[in-house]
Amino acid sequence: MNHPDIEIVDRKTAYKGFLTVDVYRLRHRRFDGTWTDVLPPREVCDRGPAVAVLLYDPDREAVVMIEQFRVGSAAAGGPAWMTEIVAGMVGAGETPEEVARRESMEEAGCTIREIEPICDYYVSPGAFTEVVSVFCGRVDSRGLAATGGLEEEHEDIRILVLPVDEAIRMMDENRLRNSVAIIAVGWLARHRDSLRERWLPEG
Repeated sequence: MNHPDIEIVDRKTAYKGFLTVDVYRLRHRRFDGTWTDVLPPREVCDRGPAVAVLLYDPDREAVVMIEQFRVGSAAAGGPAWMTEIVAGMVGAGETPEEVARRESMEEAGCTIREIEPICDYYVSPGAFTEVVSVFCGRVDSRGLAATGGLEEEHEDIRILVLPVDEAIRMMDENRLRNSVAIIAVGWLARHRDSLRERWLPEG
């Protein structure tokens, strides 16, 4: 954190595992130009950048989505298994597009042909550093396996091939309960006609 309108008084790492939790004491400039007092401790969870990709087959008007166990939503009393889009963390030296292509193969067995950026967004900026780069990738949805994921990453993933209209209906009926899937499916609902014009051969 390096910003002329923020003064870091103290920073300590409270936990370091798969996630890192840092505790900040800081103050910042107000909108009227004055400075706040030192604020109460602010916990920040550092997870690193991530990538998500909605796999779209324009030839068959289908999307490839996945279902997997999510301990966070289960602990909150929500669904323990979530319907999502392919996603993963950015490794050292990787670009977001490279991650999208790698995770598409690892989680869903799909090779991305064309790829379109959707957005970059902060998942929960009040407490998390995580920023997600979201893409839409063109794939062939035929002949996919029933499951995917890497055993060494303890992934147990169900692969779902859904009509685009069914995925949009799931979003509208509040059956997609995670932000990145809602963002990506909502984007496809608005942009699929233009994608089809670019991705499908003429005639």
